[in-house]
Amino acid sequence: MNGSRSWLRFLPGKGPGLLLAGGGVISIVGLGSGLAVGAWTRACAGGICPSIAVLEQYRPRQSSKIYAADGRLIADLGADLRTVTRLEDVSPALRAAFIAVEDKRFFAHHGIDFRRIVGAMLADLRCLCFREGFSTITMQLARNVFPERLPSTKNISRKMREVLVALELERTYSKEKILELYLNQIYLGGNNWLGVETASQRYFGKSASDLNVAEAATLAAVPKNPRLYNPLLFPSRSVQRRNTVINLMRDQGFLDAEEADRWKAYPLELSSRRNLNETAPYFVEWVRRELFARFGQNLYEQGYRVYTTLDLDMQAAAERALSQQLVKIESGAYGEYEHTTYAEYLEQDGRDRSITNTPYLQGAFVALDADSGYVRAMVGGRDFGNSEFNRATQAERQPGSSFKPFVYTAAIRSGRPASHIVNDEPLSLMNDTDSMPWEPVNFELNYRGPMTMRRGLRLSVNLVAIQLGLELGIPAVRGEALRFGLSTRLPGVSSLSIGSASVIPMEMVSAYTAFATLGTRSAAIGIVRVEDEQGNIVLEPQVRRDQILDVESAWIMTSMLQDVVNRGTARSAVRDSAGFRHPSGGKTGTTNDGRDVWFIGFTSELVAGIWIGFDVPQRIKANASGGRLAAPAWGAFMREVYERRREPAGWRRPETLVMAEVDGVTGYLATPYCPREIRYFEWFVPGTAPKEFCPVHDRAER
Repeated sequence: MNGSRSWLRFLPGKGPGLLLAGGGVISIVGLGSGLAVGAWTRACAGGICPSIAVLEQYRPRQSSKIYAADGRLIADLGADLRTVTRLEDVSPALRAAFIAVEDKRFFAHHGIDFRRIVGAMLADLRCLCFREGFSTITMQLARNVFPERLPSTKNISRKMREVLVALELERTYSKEKILELYLNQIYLGGNNWLGVETASQRYFGKSASDLNVAEAATLAAVPKNPRLYNPLLFPSRSVQRRNTVINLMRDQGFLDAEEADRWKAYPLELSSRRNLNETAPYFVEWVRRELFARFGQNLYEQGYRVYTTLDLDMQAAAERALSQQLVKIESGAYGEYEHTTYAEYLEQDGRDRSITNTPYLQGAFVALDADSGYVRAMVGGRDFGNSEFNRATQAERQPGSSFKPFVYTAAIRSGRPASHIVNDEPLSLMNDTDSMPWEPVNFELNYRGPMTMRRGLRLSVNLVAIQLGLELGIPAVRGEALRFGLSTRLPGVSSLSIGSASVIPMEMVSAYTAFATLGTRSAAIGIVRVEDEQGNIVLEPQVRRDQILDVESAWIMTSMLQDVVNRGTARSAVRDSAGFRHPSGGKTGTTNDGRDVWFIGFTSELVAGIWIGFDVPQRIKANASGGRLAAPAWGAFMREVYERRREPAGWRRPETLVMAEVDGVTGYLATPYCPREIRYFEWFVPGTAPKEFCPVHDRAER
């Protein structure tokens, strides 16, 4: 030994660092000698060596996992992205690959591989450096579990402590337990991806239990250099290293030559989602906030499994529909567009900041299961990286005419039939807070005279909604909106009837579930259940459903909202342009000067709503309206969704309703002398149908 040290000392260009390296390696080879034992004792003096007793209660920090409705992983929450998995749930190929490349005599040694030490020593002596390591899987586990006590610096005392801990691990635990701990601890690239389950999901989009030989070898290739052999960053290098691992598996008898050749030819098939947490980011953040309020910091460390309501196909359809519509508006397809476009903003300012008020056109989209309120899709803005502000759940915007159904519902529930006549005529009202009169106008700046409530809603006539609100009383209108679940401040002013109060888009979409279900409003809900590491359910939010309308009133309102889509303000966008023909209803919404445009629509099973506008309210463009700018995106979304679903059922009419032919100008029962073009059949809640025949059109006029 002294001779060797003397020889090393006189090698040209080499100093005492290498002398210590060679001496350290040789001393470790002599494990049984008193000299080595004394060195280890001194290395661990003062309690420097960690005690493996802590492993009895060892619970590594685990990120919480968020899953879509179909079970696909969509996000990790935590600093250490780890999911602990049992050894029996790791594919045999993956276990074999790690043993082949990291520690081929793992099941033969007792924590230290003496044959490997000799080989490493000779290699280090040849290059006069610390190039070859001799760490076993057990030794790697020791420093991975105790990184503070066993840092990765290469020196003799740290290596001695590592060896002692490895020996203690081997005396205490089975090989299977050590391998399980190791596979859950190892760093495998990315943004702190720890353990084989997390890495498997990130690289391949599947569980570690489902990896084939090529995928297992790809994963086992990463630890040698987690960046250089990251298959997402350097696929060619990854494949070369993978094939080296496959050769090692062949040489050690895990594969025969034919199998090895076949797996080396296997293509590198990686998950299409390069960044897992980019899936539905606004929805994920909405869920995260709710979970953090319940679990606090444990959310990021205890490995909860969060099962959500998100439908990934609907989410993709919503993102496409909204994005394409916003680009279309900016392109000038609906007329001259004068603002900075999103593309121009990216060229000028980039997106490396998070702001609330963006200067480009924004939008929000929410889709709910009508019966349960399950959130199937959520888009809270155009670019989460640029602005995390969720316009679907956090913004308060004027709903415009999309608020009108609450006024009409209050009227129907008050006993007014859909044939009730309201006069569309100029109106001047004094406001308590303003000395000037308020003189509202219709969108088209004209007046049509007397008309039924059904026609007034179909054409979205402002003066009809305002007059109707005055008939009912503004407190009644306000109370109806509260019944539908709106939580924002609703001032008791006449303009409330045409949507002057600010609302939250999510609550508006939730309100419309009452029309889709014929009377039951379902609150939006995004979490089905949360399980802890052991699979115990620790949170299971309940569906919140409130019966707010009787079925007769609800059916009449739904039929009136169907008219909006079939022959009203949404027909051109939904039926003609988008080609969505299935039974559906909805309402357009436009605010003063075209600052906010909306469309909220529904089938009997799905409710979806879209809002478009600027974060700082301003006119979108001349003649902006919900029918022109928002409804097309809704139609495109619904068309795509129902290409993969059966046709939705229509709404079964309650047998208690009665039908009568009425005069659409007077509201009375029609006579043979009423002009045919103004006569139509209407449905009535018993007791609300007109009892008298039209007195205006008589025989003399004919």
